[in-house]
Amino acid sequence: MMKIEDRKLGLVLGAGSARGLAHIGVIQVLQEENIPIDLVVGSSMGAAIGAFFAAGMDMYLLPQLVTQLNLNKLLDMQVPRMGFVSGNRIQDLIRLLTHGKNFEQLNIPLAVVATDLESGERVVFREGPVFQAVRASISIPGIFQPVIIDNRMLVDGAVSERLPIKVARELGMDIVVAVDVTFGSQETNIKNILDVFMQSISLMEKQIHVTRLEGMDVLIQPGVGNLGINRFDLVEEAVLAGRDATRSLIPQIKALLAGPVS
Repeated sequence: MMKIEDRKLGLVLGAGSARGLAHIGVIQVLQEENIPIDLVVGSSMGAAIGAFFAAGMDMYLLPQLVTQLNLNKLLDMQVPRMGFVSGNRIQDLIRLLTHGKNFEQLNIPLAVVATDLESGERVVFREGPVFQAVRASISIPGIFQPVIIDNRMLVDGAVSERLPIKVARELGMDIVVAVDVTFGSQETNIKNILDVFMQSISLMEKQIHVTRLEGMDVLIQPGVGNLGINRFDLVEEAVLAGRDATRSLIPQIKALLAGPVS
């Protein structure tokens, strides 16, 4: 007979570029309500936010940091061979915000999802440098240069699994709370080649993603569809949407934690 206190809760943070900033608000509310998180699973932007959280970063300080970042300076453009952006500056930032930790040094267990570009297989990281795994997971094909790890060419985790619910189940979570940041009316303000790539991938991911919304116990859907996928300047709006969507589901999450077990 499983004891209630033995039930493990996994938080799954999905992909969504700037809309993924809503994950910050979700985590804030879960912390305020003392919801125990035994594992974080992240894909793409969800991997980045999840890694910062698991490494011990203050989730109230993070939005302030985002507002002060000059994202243009983080995009180290290059003559495109496999991507317009080399990603070295962003990798350095991720290393800084995760304190250079390896997975086994994190405050909370973390799983990061990337995609093997050659085989199309999902790749799940549980060990090694966190910054390297996250850099692979956010590597939008055609925009960021892929990351080579263990002779595998890796790109954005969203290509294989935008909302990696299955990973949380495979890693033994009894309760899965998933955060989908594709919800709401979609803004399409396409002005440049980056927008073209991002919107194209977003549309493809969304079609695949709809068929995989299964296996979670609670689905949190912040209303961020109206926020542009590159609008990192709208961090306050994204965080607030994450908070609002989570607050209404806290009773359901607490009921699952306190409910009957088999």
